[in-house]
Order: sequence, then structure tokens, then C-alpha cells
Amino acid sequence: MSRPQAAGFLPYARQQIDDRDIDAVTSVLRGEWLTTGPAVLRFEQALALRCGARQAVSCSSGTAALHLACLVLDLGPGDAAIVPAITFLATANAVRMTGAEPVFADVDADNGLLTAAGLEAGFARARTRGLVIKAVLPVHLAGQCPDLTSLSQLARAEGARIIEDACHAIGTYHACPNGSAAPVGACRLSEMAVFSFHPVKTIAGGEGGAVTTNDPDIARRLALLRNHGMTHDAAEFRDGDLGFDRRGTANPWYYEMVELGWNYRLSDIHAALALSQLGRLDQFVERRRGLAQRYDELLAPLGRLVQPIRRSRGCLPAWHLYSVLIDFAALDTDRAAVMAGLRAVGIGTQVHYIPLHRQPYYRQRDPGLVLEGADAYYRRTLSLPLYFGMSFADVGRVVDELQGILSRRVTKVAS
Repeated sequence: MSRPQAAGFLPYARQQIDDRDIDAVTSVLRGEWLTTGPAVLRFEQALALRCGARQAVSCSSGTAALHLACLVLDLGPGDAAIVPAITFLATANAVRMTGAEPVFADVDADNGLLTAAGLEAGFARARTRGLVIKAVLPVHLAGQCPDLTSLSQLARAEGARIIEDACHAIGTYHACPNGSAAPVGACRLSEMAVFSFHPVKTIAGGEGGAVTTNDPDIARRLALLRNHGMTHDAAEFRDGDLGFDRRGTANPWYYEMVELGWNYRLSDIHAALALSQLGRLDQFVERRRGLAQRYDELLAPLGRLVQPIRRSRGCLPAWHLYSVLIDFAALDTDRAAVMAGLRAVGIGTQVHYIPLHRQPYYRQRDPGLVLEGADAYYRRTLSLPLYFGMSFADVGRVVDELQGILSRRVTKVAS
């Protein structure tokens, strides 16, 4: 059962909820556990299996997942991490939340992805600032992966570890050095991969996030930090006689806080919804790929004026966004006018993203930083509607309306 769209409006993204999802959530509401219960464990096991990772640790949001991943690598004051300039605030903010410093790297001007050249320049700029890079956070923007092989090789040569920001990319596959393909989240070339289950993502949990890893020590510490740094494992963490009886046996109420942690737990309500959606991931991904292909076909006649973002080599994307590059200058218009024109005819759009080095908070921390690729990408990018509930006719409507708005501008320029 899905709610109908209001007046035919096409948002840039929306969730797809049906009776299976509602039944899954209702089952939890009628049960014994609303949080920290069996639905969370089932979801983590299913996610790890789907991603091809040894373990998955869920948490309350993608931002929480990023923060936990940075904490597990012991980022802190005096450390730094490289973050591509085109991503949501959370990628850099998670680094800052540990006290470490994000160093922004440039991206491919035609798809917004971190490049090897951008990463090398980021390391060089960090050295001039006296910063030691402890981690690199490549972002799988819109569902596409950067070249993880070259990025991981560069990072490891510098002694840095990889956290994949895969919040856009559940269901995506990437090439491995041996020629095989791996699901994003398998962590073949990274220590961890981070996911988000926000409603606009490919699968929705209402809210929620997760970290996948193949390192059991990382998984244990992730689970510890998401729950106040608190453990009930007396065998591993016993400290003195805290919570123990005279025989040295843990009392029923035993718990210890062994380091500072957070309340980043995922509820069983959210886990049940995300698990139900995960069962239809292949269906969701296939539909999004079909819609993206239809966009590609219909936009082809517009040539350089409107182009899909450059396709990343060695990647089979599960499209989270359908982003295009529009030559607003050649059309003698601006993005705000095009977005307003589309909204007036019932089509929502969005911009992903304002470069991080342009944000006031980060500009103060590294004034004067110029990243030409990120700025060029930002000037031209626009995300068009893409979600499971769209039809091919909806794609045609979006392209027709966009072409009409742009054609009027071209006619005006020509006249």
C-alpha cells in the first residue's frame, strides 16, 4: 500500500512503502521488543550477508555510522582525514566530531567523485599544514563508486585507512584488483563501509544507519560505542569487583562503561522496516537502473547543454540520484530559475551538493582553498526525480518539461 502523490507532483526522491513493510513494523509493535531486540540482530545478519561482509553493526543514522567509524579508527585532536569536497555535511562533520580535521580533496568535475589526483593533492596539502592523515573517506556519490583500487593503494602507501561513505550506494558493485566485482559493503578495499536508511535512500528504515566490516575487533568496538561504551561482557571487560559477588561471579545487574560512548542504537521498529525493504533491494535497484537508462536515452538529443554525470569505470551503480550537468551559462539562465520553472509544473529537483570547502564553518578553517573540479561540478549539477514509484512516462514528462524550459532560454539567446 503506497500513498498517492499529491496532484501528480514528482519529488526528486521518495520512499516506497507497501503492506509487507507495514506488517513488519506492526509485528514489532505487537511484540515484546521495541529496541535492542531480535529485529535488530536479524537486520544486521541479513545486511552483512547481502553485502558480503563478515559483520554489520546497525545504528541510529548514517551520520552516527560515520561518527562511529571515525571513532573506531581512533581519530582525535591532532589527526586528520581526507574527505572529497562534494558530499553531504555529515561526512566531514563526523571527522570533526572526533576532534580531528577534515582535509578536503578535489573531485572529477563531471561526476563529483574523488580522484587519485585529488587524493594525492590532499595528502600533499595536509603535509604543508603539518597534518598527519589517518583515514580517507571516499564517497560513492549518487550510487557510483570512485576508483577504489587506486584510492586504496594511495591511502595505504601513506599509512591511512579507508572508510567508504556508501550512504548512496547499497546494491552497487565495484571492480576489484583481481578483476572480480564486489558488492559495496564487502570491504574488500577498506576497513569499513557506512550506509544510511533515510527515506530518500534506495531502502528506507525511516531513519537508521549501519557499518559493515570484516574485522571482528572493529565490529565489537562499534557495538560498544553505539551503546554508551557500556558492556555486559564480564569475561572480556571485568574491572575489579564492580558488579560482582564475593565469589567473583557477575551479578544479574552487571554492566561496565569501559570508554565514552553514545546512544546510537537502532530501534527494532526501524530495523524491521529496513529488513523488509532489504528483501526487495534487487527489485528497487533494477527499477532505478531502468529509469536512469530511460533518462539517458531521452536526454541524448540535448547534447552538451544537458548531460548525465560521467559514468565511473569499473562500477555497476545502484542509482540513488539521477544527476545531470547543465550548461546554465550557455543557456543564459541560472539553476534557481530552472528549478523554479520545473516546480511550477509539478517537478521537484535538488542540488547535491554545495562544496564543503565553501561552507562558512569549513572556510574559516582553511581559508583560500580552491578546488576547481568541485566548483565546476557544483556550478552545473542538478538532481532530477528518481525513485521506485516513477514510471517511464514520468521520466518522459520530466525531460519534456526540462527541454521546454531550456528551449525557451535558447530561443531567447538566439533572438
